[in-house]
Amino acid sequence: MKVNPQGPDAIIVIFGAAVRPDGTPSPTLRHRVAAAARFGARFARPLFIPTGAKGLHGDAEAAVMARQLIDAGYPETAIRTEETGTDTLSSVCAVTRMVRTFGAARVYACTSAYHLPRCLLLLRLAGIRAHACPPPPVPAATRRSLRWFWRLRETPALPYDALLMIWLRARGRV
Repeated sequence: MKVNPQGPDAIIVIFGAAVRPDGTPSPTLRHRVAAAARFGARFARPLFIPTGAKGLHGDAEAAVMARQLIDAGYPETAIRTEETGTDTLSSVCAVTRMVRTFGAARVYACTSAYHLPRCLLLLRLAGIRAHACPPPPVPAATRRSLRWFWRLRETPALPYDALLMIWLRARGRV
């Protein structure tokens, strides 16, 4: 896949979410891509890196997101999928290797608000000066209990993944 010879002026990393049994994106995945597409419109040469391997259903999360970006009007040359990441930590490790090949472009993490602190921390611990992409709004129909579940799930995941990233960096694996 060709990339603009001038290089991207922004790299937008979109973290994956589930693909439905029929192969369509889950609402979370759709909202994350829509937020990234809106944010990408601010730049002349954005490069999108959707992340996520093949889960239980359909194509890889990254491939599903790439199709959404194309449907939103972005050319294939503005998209580089990362289809090996099976969780947030492995996605960050793979994205880190990709981002380093693009030089000095600013990197933005695009994900749901509850997930954004962990993504930013892991990217920064990996040596990437990441910034936040405005997260998608939480749909009004989302139950309050579900929103709390997502936030509480991040509580142990953030320090656990952070320690693993520090360990990986110390061993030169990132």
